[in-house]
Amino acid sequence: MAEAVAKVARRINATVEEDKDSVDLSSCQLISFPDGVFKVLRTVSENIHVITLADNEMKVIPSKFFSTFTQLRELDLQGNVLTKMPESVGEMEHLTSINLANNRFSTFPDKLTEIATLERIDLEGNSITEIPLERLYAMPALKWLNVKSNPLDVNTLSALQSPHKFEILSSPES
Repeated sequence: MAEAVAKVARRINATVEEDKDSVDLSSCQLISFPDGVFKVLRTVSENIHVITLADNEMKVIPSKFFSTFTQLRELDLQGNVLTKMPESVGEMEHLTSINLANNRFSTFPDKLTEIATLERIDLEGNSITEIPLERLYAMPALKWLNVKSNPLDVNTLSALQSPHKFEILSSPES
């Protein structure tokens, strides 16, 4: 555990000292986003465009995360144990890509459809049965959606077969 804490500290300090626009806290055994990180990154949070929190054990992303990193463009949360996103994710004005693959979502995170700039959504390997296609069609920037390896219902699968204005990766009917 101490090693994981030291890894987080080193990576955060490097972000601040080297004035990086990205934070990589992947594979740090995190169960939540550390409160101390908000304080350390407070002065540079406007410069952060990419955050990687992949392959941790996070169950929740706090609302404060999205109100702190308002300039975020890419967010990688794959390989965690998330089941939902906070309401505040819908307020992201610059987010273009979100990776939520291999988590524990059983429903599509509807707030994502409120992000006008979102181009890529990866939800592969969750437990989602339905996708709000109408709301996705209304997203102005969406170009790519990955819903492979989800137990999608028959109606959703058949709707995915017709032509779309964005690319959809899905598993063929079993």
